[in-house]
Amino acid sequence: NGLIISVVACDHHLHTPMYFFLLNLSLLDLGSISTTLPKAMANSLWDNRAISYQGCVAQLFLSIFFITAELYLLTVMAYDRYVAICKPLHYGTLLGSRACAHMAAAAWGSAFLYAVLHTANTFSLPICKGNALDQFFCEIPHILKLSCSDSYLREVGLLVVSACLALGCFVFIVVSYVQIFRAVLRIPSEQGRHKAFSTCLPHLSVVSLFLSTGMFAYLKPPSISSPVLNLVVSFLYSVLPPAVNPLIYSMRNQELKDAL
Repeated sequence: NGLIISVVACDHHLHTPMYFFLLNLSLLDLGSISTTLPKAMANSLWDNRAISYQGCVAQLFLSIFFITAELYLLTVMAYDRYVAICKPLHYGTLLGSRACAHMAAAAWGSAFLYAVLHTANTFSLPICKGNALDQFFCEIPHILKLSCSDSYLREVGLLVVSACLALGCFVFIVVSYVQIFRAVLRIPSEQGRHKAFSTCLPHLSVVSLFLSTGMFAYLKPPSISSPVLNLVVSFLYSVLPPAVNPLIYSMRNQELKDAL
């Protein structure tokens, strides 16, 4: 992620909307993996599972912020690919530098407000069922299990709204790619189709990895749930996508390879 950020920032040939959004994605991935993994590694090395109350608040806020911003940014990147392939003549107009900055700012800003809302609501609940979380980082569902108040239903309501927003992003991405594939299949030359697909496949792979791990973590049947499985699944959706995303983009992108 650090290499992608450096290369995109320094190479003027990569100062395009697609790479601008990729730079933002790498920043989010770097922040996301830095929120949970260093603390988990330190706890493992020092054989200590403790985290302060303030540390838990900060970790929950940052986790929600980075994951939400990444979902919004991946949705924006799907729009970028849709315009590039389905409306290439309008690409410069619809995705100028100001429009790209506004969309990226909207993704970061809305994720910040969303994280503040969830964090404040979660930690306003009284805790009376101990202070041990069956997780390697602070996560809303596990904190709600420690609550002794019916007001936790308020946070559950927010989580339902969150699920609806995530579903909206998912539907938008799917519809965008349906239109993209229809447009690509109409390209007469095989070389043109291959080039169009090659610009979309990294993003599609990242979206699939991000959504599949997250959906399995939160929608898996209770019958197969166990502390060990929950730990493994949480590790997969919180650590795997940010670690693998730069590899997916760098392996499939010749321009990025050349710049590196």
